[in-house]
Amino acid sequence: MLIETTVNGVPRTLEVAPSDLLLDVLRDRLGLTGAKRSCDVQVCGTCTVLLDGVPVSACTTLAHEARGRRVMTIEGLAETPGFARLEEVFEHHNALQCGYCTSGMALTITSLLEAGELADDEDVVREALSGNVCRCTGYRAIIDAARELAR
Repeated sequence: MLIETTVNGVPRTLEVAPSDLLLDVLRDRLGLTGAKRSCDVQVCGTCTVLLDGVPVSACTTLAHEARGRRVMTIEGLAETPGFARLEEVFEHHNALQCGYCTSGMALTITSLLEAGELADDEDVVREALSGNVCRCTGYRAIIDAARELAR
């Protein structure tokens, strides 16, 4: 089937099979490898992309669900004016180590900030990021970075 979608601000017409996953289309067909494959069951957040501004797991989202919608990956986020601040704060707090979870964390935090749902409160941040797993930082630095961005 043919779908029309917008990926990182660029209109796209893509031929997809009914069973194609958004993650595979982004990575394998469009070369956008910032979203990573890890759990394949929607629990780790490494495949997170924004669909109409809302974080979704691209590993369980069918590509045709993006029809007529806006998809943003970390590559697209990196081109936005607000990315420099996010990058600066993550760097300041050492909120990344291996980087595997970073794109999902950054997209989720950005979505929450834009929706006005992120607060300078540790419990709020922990809850907001509960779908994103980091095995390196122990979360402290990521929580501190998100709280600073919320301020």
